[in-house]
Amino acid sequence: MGVDPGLIATGYGVIGASGRRPSLIEAGVLRSREKDSLEKKLFEIYSGIAEVIREFSPTILVIEELYSKYTHPRTAILMGHARGVVYVAAAAQDIPVVSYASTRIKNSLTGNGRATKEQVQRMVQHVFGLHKAPHPPDVADALAVALCHHNVLMHDYKRPATAPI
Repeated sequence: MGVDPGLIATGYGVIGASGRRPSLIEAGVLRSREKDSLEKKLFEIYSGIAEVIREFSPTILVIEELYSKYTHPRTAILMGHARGVVYVAAAAQDIPVVSYASTRIKNSLTGNGRATKEQVQRMVQHVFGLHKAPHPPDVADALAVALCHHNVLMHDYKRPATAPI
């Protein structure tokens, strides 16, 4: 299960694999209202992720690492809060969490660690044979994170992933 956490929109994507080929099981976005308090937004993220975990029973949760440098430090702090509740939702259901740098995710999908969001969206669309790119971009980003982990398993371990990611 890949997650792209955000305070207003948190994308998630659950994938499976039959042999080496990934399959899309479920993807969507959890939304909170801009006017809600921080604690309400965080609770919405936690509740939504916990519900998706209960419904699909992924074997692992995958998330993008925080950047080491932010132009706006407040953004990093707020994203840290959102990521934290995703980690807690996973831990509450005994699901391990793995994180990857954005450049590794992009490189895994496109062969270019500096790929644009649009290039990543098109690759996610291509891999799953979708008629159009997943929307909003948070969904494509969550699927990209899950696909990165799938690709790492396929490349590093040379064995198929059989349970939902």
